[in-house]
Amino acid sequence: MNDPKATDADEPTAPPAPDLPARREPSAVRQRSWAEIRWRQFRGAPRPVVRAVAASLTVAVVLAMLYLAYDVALSRGAQLPGGDLRTLAVTVYVVLVLVIGSIVTWLIVPQPTGSGTVARRTGWSAALGFFAAVPIAYLVLVVAVQVLKPLLT
Repeated sequence: MNDPKATDADEPTAPPAPDLPARREPSAVRQRSWAEIRWRQFRGAPRPVVRAVAASLTVAVVLAMLYLAYDVALSRGAQLPGGDLRTLAVTVYVVLVLVIGSIVTWLIVPQPTGSGTVARRTGWSAALGFFAAVPIAYLVLVVAVQVLKPLLT
């Protein structure tokens, strides 16, 4: 090593380091927009919530189609027994979506079991279905009456 004739080329060298991506500083984290945050929440929704919404949405769509058929028939001048009972039909629609949505959610969304294997159902499952069904009932009815009905009449 102390040989004056030795050069740096004679010394063994370590292989060159691969190009690593630059590490970001913790303070340089990009802030997400409101839409990006909501999209991530939508993609990662808990399964019980997805099931409750799907159950209520299915019931609401089926019943809204029945109501829409009744409403269009009356708009075209059909003479049905009982006359024009659209207000009662909307009330029955909302009550049925809330009740059936709650019951179906109670059936398909068990409470967490922990280490046990027995699925438990409580009123909380039905409450989840009820609170999922409230906005869905009205939103589906608005789409049926304000969007689909003008296309059919």
